[in-house]
Amino acid sequence: MTVLKLNHPINRSFNGWVEDILNELPSSSGTSRENALLPMVNISENKDSYNLVMAAPGRNKEDFRINLEKNILTISSDITPQGNDDEKQIRKEFNFQPFKRSFTVDDKIASDKIGASYENGLLKLHLPKNEEMKPSVKQIVIS
Repeated sequence: MTVLKLNHPINRSFNGWVEDILNELPSSSGTSRENALLPMVNISENKDSYNLVMAAPGRNKEDFRINLEKNILTISSDITPQGNDDEKQIRKEFNFQPFKRSFTVDDKIASDKIGASYENGLLKLHLPKNEEMKPSVKQIVIS
């Protein structure tokens, strides 16, 4: 089905352009707009652990909930915008939205040793590997 848009480009607001872009982003689950508003995550691995870093500025560490249940690590925040009834909003370009992100954690992770910290807008999770999962170097002696 073809949808005809009647908005003249000159008369379009900036918000209209942004809405179109956000609504056209690819999605793996949920709507495209919901995924576009999720905090971005970097995950790295070294020989001893996995490290997850989430960009979530403007929050306090108390605003986060981190749960591990049945190999699903869930990070969420229910922070909502604080409005001031005495002020008229003239322009609003950012907003704090609640979010929830989930990640599958396998048996390689020592779930009882997971640690988290929040500093300068970055939520950092340290996911240590189980001892038996760490790569070991074994010296073979030639006889």
